[in-house]
Amino acid sequence: MKTAQHRSLLYIVIAAALGGFLFGFDSGVISGCEQAIQKEFGLSGFWHGLIVSGALIGTVIGVFGAGAPSDRWGRRPTLWLMGTLFLISAVGCAFTPVNGAVGPHVLGWMRFIGGLAIGGVSVVVPLYIVEISPGHLRGRLVATNQLNIVFGILISYVSNYFVARWMAIDGGWFNGMCQWLAGVFASNPMTTEMVKWRVMLGMECLPIALFMVLLTTIPESPRWLVRVGRKDEAEAVLSSVGYPEVPRTMVEIEESLREVAAGASARLFQRRYLKPILLAFFIAFFNQVSGINAINYYAPRIFDMIFGKGSEMASLAGTMGVGTVNLTFTILAFFIIDKFGRRAMIIGGATLMILMHSLVAWQLSLGEKCNATLAVIGILGFIAFFACSSGAVIWVYISEVFPNAVRAKGQALGCFTHWFMCTIISWAFPVVAERAGTWAFGFFAFMMLVQVLWAIFFMPETKGGTIEDIERRLGIEGLKD
Repeated sequence: MKTAQHRSLLYIVIAAALGGFLFGFDSGVISGCEQAIQKEFGLSGFWHGLIVSGALIGTVIGVFGAGAPSDRWGRRPTLWLMGTLFLISAVGCAFTPVNGAVGPHVLGWMRFIGGLAIGGVSVVVPLYIVEISPGHLRGRLVATNQLNIVFGILISYVSNYFVARWMAIDGGWFNGMCQWLAGVFASNPMTTEMVKWRVMLGMECLPIALFMVLLTTIPESPRWLVRVGRKDEAEAVLSSVGYPEVPRTMVEIEESLREVAAGASARLFQRRYLKPILLAFFIAFFNQVSGINAINYYAPRIFDMIFGKGSEMASLAGTMGVGTVNLTFTILAFFIIDKFGRRAMIIGGATLMILMHSLVAWQLSLGEKCNATLAVIGILGFIAFFACSSGAVIWVYISEVFPNAVRAKGQALGCFTHWFMCTIISWAFPVVAERAGTWAFGFFAFMMLVQVLWAIFFMPETKGGTIEDIERRLGIEGLKD
């Protein structure tokens, strides 16, 4: 019976974590399209960056917009709503008008809608998994969301590669079907290149449909059910996923909800919480100025700088390498984060990222004499060291430094900082890269140097102990506003 309950729990978590997969897929898929989009519509670096980062602008808003519906309607309906937004975005991007006056605006708004969904699932998916998981399994189960994000990025790269490959085959069934659909829905003639990027963005419809179907088969969060007074249903859910002592767990949930309700009016922005606010801000800030999403969003462009123009398949293959390394070292991080601690991982990872960024900057500065092998080693090395340091630490650290009374608000602040900086970096990168890719990677290396100094002198360790222990370590306990 216990095995059956664990299988049921695993199924529920995997189904919910598909939201994280869509998060990753939507974030990564644009990398294979962005140059074709810029070319088709003749966009300047500024406007091109705005369209590509449109999803990130939506994400910043979606982060704060997901809480109210999840509390009012439940976690599962809110996830289904996010799936609907993902679907609208993917279909809208796939059928972006060819008209140069209309197409960029439609694409930008569709990316924005997708961003609302990304922001929503980045908040609600971990929340749902935390609320349904037994305590002794919670850490590993919540980790499946981060793994799904990275896996989604990898699959988006693989999808882009094979779409480009199949579209290059004249007379192939896939190419023929895509051209036929383009002819049915487009009022103007379309070239293979114009169809290709629309198909890449439209491929997201497949995992979106699976996500929305699976959501109908999983239960509501037991914590939310208790919140709205549906205690019998909550007990049934707890029993079905293998909670060892359901009556005691129900009491603990009710106590927890009372504590949350009592602390809901606590102000985040007061003197006693200044230290955790600054720690959350800087861990999120440095996470993005490392350059991770510049590479995730513009990987083919970066590989073009390395290999030279006209090497589309090599560039797309390179992005698959990026995704594979990211996934592999993210898995590694979950085995070492509690052994080595958060601070040591940040110091070690940032130090190695400085070396990798410097290697890439050096090679790009050589122009035609660039050693592609060394440059690729630099890119993949950066991805590896980011994945097993800052990429794994950020969300754990933000949740640990805030006390119970303001943790939800603190996490929202950290999430906002993360996505806001991601938007700025992704918007600015094409403009900088057009002028000198060397300077972009030099900037990332410098910011990692600053992070090393910050971690050595200002970042406290949060490994081990309870939240109350961390409050004492940070000097929060007993402080007054």
